[in-house]
Amino acid sequence: MLHSDITKRIIAAAMKVHSTLGNGFQEVIYQRALTIEMPLFNLAFEREKEMPIYYREQQIGTRRVDFFVEGTVMVELKALIRLEDVHLAQAMNYLEAYKMEIGLLINFGARSLEFKRVHNNKLNHDS
Repeated sequence: MLHSDITKRIIAAAMKVHSTLGNGFQEVIYQRALTIEMPLFNLAFEREKEMPIYYREQQIGTRRVDFFVEGTVMVELKALIRLEDVHLAQAMNYLEAYKMEIGLLINFGARSLEFKRVHNNKLNHDS
């Protein structure tokens, strides 16, 4: 599986944060905790990396991705009671906009940590 070692380490770091803090905090608290935890899992990252959004080769805005890990995996954090389809669709849209293959959507708001691995299927089919 593509990038599976990196995504496993990201999920392990997130599980450590969730088991330590539990649920109920704002997203930014989990984001800050992950900045402490990820280096302990030997993960290099950029936090809140601003990335351009293009439409027909014209930049129409920017979006900050929560984490850009090892230069290959986008990580979007949530702190919600439950992930919904709209959050998954948002993560998929970011992958497509950034032309990235793999992302993780991680939710710290539920009683148990939730995570979804997101694939950009459009990259595999574009030639």
